Amino acid sequence: MNFYDFSAKTMDGKVTKMEEYKGKVILVVNTASKCGLTPQFKELEEVYKEYKDSGFEILGFPCNQFANQDSGSNEEIQNFCLLNYGVSFTMFEKIDVNGENTHDLYKYLKGEAKAFLSKKIKWNFTKFLIDSEGNVIKRYAPTISPLKIKADIEKLF
Repeated sequence: MNFYDFSAKTMDGKVTKMEEYKGKVILVVNTASKCGLTPQFKELEEVYKEYKDSGFEILGFPCNQFANQDSGSNEEIQNFCLLNYGVSFTMFEKIDVNGENTHDLYKYLKGEAKAFLSKKIKWNFTKFLIDSEGNVIKRYAPTISPLKIKADIEKLF
């Protein structure tokens, strides 16, 4: 299995195969609208705009498993991201990233890049960097600023 073997539903309910992103560098992020780290949306959008024309994508996956910080509907989450942060990268429907209902993509990502002592996602805004061939390159802790990932992204072009 690799990254391209998975699919997920975008906010508008369209099933999107990850193979549509073949040849691109990707940052996958579990997001939340009411978290102390929510302002990272601004930095994510900044990084996306800087590199999207070079073959870079950000895939956002809202998750409500951490202190009920994304309890709204998919439509409410999408509107929040657009109105407050101008998010133009792809946002997917809300998913679980831990537990028995973990989305298959996250089961794979966690298996490929473990956190210190654990596979479990510890909080919102955990990030996974994937190269243009679908290999998981690195996992970043929630508190790592998207701006600090730029050097790692640039190495993959």
